[in-house]
Amino acid sequence: MKKLRNAFLLAGLVMALFAKTTLAQSRADALGWKLGAQAWTFNHFTLAEALDKMDSCGIMYVEAFPGQTIGGGIEGKFDYTMPPSQQEKVKALFKKKHKVLVAFGVVVPGSEAEWRTLFDFANRMGIQVITSEPQEEYLDLISSLCDQYQIKLAIHDHPKPSKYWNPDVVLAAVKNRSKLMGACADIGHWVRSGLDPVECIKKLDGRVMSLHFKDLNNKTPDSHDVVWGNGVCQISKVLETLKAQKFKGLFSAEYEYNWDNSVPEVKASAAYWRTMVSNL
Repeated sequence: MKKLRNAFLLAGLVMALFAKTTLAQSRADALGWKLGAQAWTFNHFTLAEALDKMDSCGIMYVEAFPGQTIGGGIEGKFDYTMPPSQQEKVKALFKKKHKVLVAFGVVVPGSEAEWRTLFDFANRMGIQVITSEPQEEYLDLISSLCDQYQIKLAIHDHPKPSKYWNPDVVLAAVKNRSKLMGACADIGHWVRSGLDPVECIKKLDGRVMSLHFKDLNNKTPDSHDVVWGNGVCQISKVLETLKAQKFKGLFSAEYEYNWDNSVPEVKASAAYWRTMVSNL
């Protein structure tokens, strides 16, 4: 009898968890939000291993980065210079792992030919967002390529003194250019630069293409990641602001701490995100 009661309790807990997850997914879908992970979170591992770790966190969407060893029986590293045959193998790997490649970066081509190759690669791979810190001389070219391929270019904000650390610089770069150009809002790097992430999001209204999502233990340049909701990045206010702006797109979890065993923290962060989204 006791075993039967325990079995019913366990079944009830499983059903409650499933219902909660389903509600969060339904709400995220309604908002047009996708929770993914930047593979850099798992850069101590191959891409194939990173996809498995994302699976353990309940994360489907992926932002790849250049130079990660592919693994999974595929030779070489992930990059936009991969030959078509290798691209097809990588696409098959994502399908096998039940993951969706949505974004790629941070990547900074150094010539017109390289930019064209990058956009062609993104188009072939089904990538919707290219994350970059582009040189100013290529901004007009990028604008035309965004419109041609209908692929977004998200300008990333590494902390100061990097060029794009402040959203004002990003806004100047995309002014009078394609509406598919905007910011990859790395809210943690803004905090490291002494900026308020909520105010930065407000300033970028309509020009947030994607996010590198994180929470930090303090507001200093050498701060480190913590489980979302336990730090200083004002996660709940950022989400509320994005909702108010009718943002639609990718949240890439980027956890740059406890590199070899970050799955528990990333999983807890994803759970927190879903809880917050369910209540929006």
